[in-house]
Amino acid sequence: MKIMHVAGARPNFMKVAPVMAALGKKNGIRQVLLHTGQHYDANMSEIFFRQLGLPNPDINLEVGSGSHATQTAQIMTKIEAFLCEKKPDLVLVYGDVNSTVAAALVCAKLLIPVAHVEAGLRSFDRAMPEEINRIVTDQLAEMLFTPSIDGDENLLREGKRANQVHFVGNVMIDTLVRLKKKANALHSPQQVAEKYNLLGSLLSKGYGLVTLHRPSNVDDPIMLTRIIETLLELSKDLPMLFPIHPRTLHRLKGLGIQTDDARLFLIDPVGYLEFLSLQQGASLVITDSGGIQEESTYLGIPCLTVRENTERPVTVTVGTNVLVGQDLMRLKSAVFSILNGGAKQGTIPPLWDGLASKRIANIMG
Repeated sequence: MKIMHVAGARPNFMKVAPVMAALGKKNGIRQVLLHTGQHYDANMSEIFFRQLGLPNPDINLEVGSGSHATQTAQIMTKIEAFLCEKKPDLVLVYGDVNSTVAAALVCAKLLIPVAHVEAGLRSFDRAMPEEINRIVTDQLAEMLFTPSIDGDENLLREGKRANQVHFVGNVMIDTLVRLKKKANALHSPQQVAEKYNLLGSLLSKGYGLVTLHRPSNVDDPIMLTRIIETLLELSKDLPMLFPIHPRTLHRLKGLGIQTDDARLFLIDPVGYLEFLSLQQGASLVITDSGGIQEESTYLGIPCLTVRENTERPVTVTVGTNVLVGQDLMRLKSAVFSILNGGAKQGTIPPLWDGLASKRIANIMG
């Protein structure tokens, strides 16, 4: 059986790595790794392959950046030839990025079965491009591997057959479990303070970790200004580390907001191990990332999500995640509540145990 894995963006790699490893232990399975190049720079791609122990891709489409339509079209155009050449028996796609839906569409036309890892998640907000990607991919996929029970419920309601849907748990947590100790040993609080030139109070009060990338937060100059001003205010009580995407940094510089004398530390994007290390040491996380909502829930770190909705509701109902929307007064109130001992106490969702990829391999092989 020949299986092709399609990955293209940073979140995909954390999901592909454990599934490839689990399938590699099965007899009679050949694997091909295709990288679309949706994330193409070293910090977004190459470093992840090294740290996660992924093999070099067999194929790299090198599509680069572009609008959603342009990027999706380029992936579809380029991937078709390789699908016809390699003739996989099954294509595994991951998550909700453009690479995922593009591969699923081409496979459907070529009558190649598709399995979707992280299926069934819904924000019920079709203004999010990722929501369209999720819905379309799930409709085209033959096998659907869900990370949480709400995924099963969504898929069955949308007409998928029960024998197509498999609740296996969260494969991204598999990677976290495997590398947690290694990441934890990477930076002590003292090393964090020295590396990022943080103030001495960091060691006594801790720090907040910030990640923001969604267009609704960083592409709107008014919203980005409000967010940065709020972070600057919060940093007076808690130093903030913000690994910032170059595109967001460029937008921020265009607004003329000064952060030089503040305790909001804008740093370059970091690799998976470095970020996991920073996350484990953080007093709280402020984010709009779906994956970080999941990681912080597993780690028991308070998470404040600057979004009106989430496709990962289990992180709210079971985990440590609180949706604050774009209400920045609510964000400030939530931060102060955490600093005063009022952090939300969560638990780890079912089957987030580091064995999801093994369950997938057992179902497939």
